Amino acid sequence: SGNSGAATRTVNVVDTTAPIVTLNGDATVTVELGGTYTELGATATDASGNVAVVTTGTVDTSTVGTYTITYSATDAAGNTSTATRTVNVVDTTAPVFTSSASFSAQENQTSIGTVTATDLQAITFTISGSDIVISSSGVLSFVEAPDFETQTSFLATVTATDASSNSSTQDITVTVTNDESDDEDDD
Repeated sequence: SGNSGAATRTVNVVDTTAPIVTLNGDATVTVELGGTYTELGATATDASGNVAVVTTGTVDTSTVGTYTITYSATDAAGNTSTATRTVNVVDTTAPVFTSSASFSAQENQTSIGTVTATDLQAITFTISGSDIVISSSGVLSFVEAPDFETQTSFLATVTATDASSNSSTQDITVTVTNDESDDEDDD
């Protein structure tokens, strides 16, 4: 009879699977303040073949903080995936004193001198004892002007602390010198 029939089926081959992004190295990295951050990158694999990885984000190693680097990959079908790396910039280095530990001050005056220290962050100073005070910028002064005939030497410990709470100490000695003109006035 020559009758025939036909049917068609459409098969769509689609890609709905996003690429897999794999970090090179650890997902969390720690860098010392002032150090160097080396970008390790990431790779991506996909059933459709190799795909490019786009990296976004920056790390400022001159500022303590937490930074996020994002890695994205998009395949030919428009499927996208991402991975992130956390970079922690930390300061674990204590301030370093650059001033002398010995000071000389003439009697009957309160001025002593200045303590200095270096660090990549702001430093605050504190001092032990009650005879000597220190300003936020490290300037040392007697609370009361000393008398050479009463006491000729003062000892104290200065502590320098940075914004990350790292600290170091320096023992200082202040030697009081005689104001001979004052002795002549006493005669």
